[in-house]
Amino acid sequence: MDAVLSVDATRANWVIKHTGFAITPTVKEGWILKVSPDLIDIYVRVTGEAPVVVPITMQDITPYSTPVYHINSMMQPWLYTSAPVVGVAITARMALPGSGTGITNFIALEQATRFVIEVAKDFTTGRARFYDPDEWETITKLHGPVAHILKRGTPFQ
Repeated sequence: MDAVLSVDATRANWVIKHTGFAITPTVKEGWILKVSPDLIDIYVRVTGEAPVVVPITMQDITPYSTPVYHINSMMQPWLYTSAPVVGVAITARMALPGSGTGITNFIALEQATRFVIEVAKDFTTGRARFYDPDEWETITKLHGPVAHILKRGTPFQ
């Protein structure tokens, strides 16, 4: 795969208080990069509202088996690919159980679905990028890889 959008219910927290969906910064090979301006543009185009961004931390991208707080599992795909990963979090104004039945806002799901479709269309035609390749080259040239530190203890190591 060339890129991953990881969709997950992210309602059981007190961090994101928004009915709808939110996106994360891009994670690539253990690096939390800036939020993609192209994905922000698509978010605004789909919702007609200011973008909402999930404030992920280094803890959120460690393996889920690591006994530390994770907002949820949506960032875990980066552990198994070198492709860029962006989380698409279905959110609510109140902390609700992520697996609860009957609590998902269908408008939020519809908007998130349109976002995923629009990203897929723009990405495959070269109009949207998950990260800036020149900036990625600079970061890795100056600072090197970090994935090996974070992947310890994963099922594939």
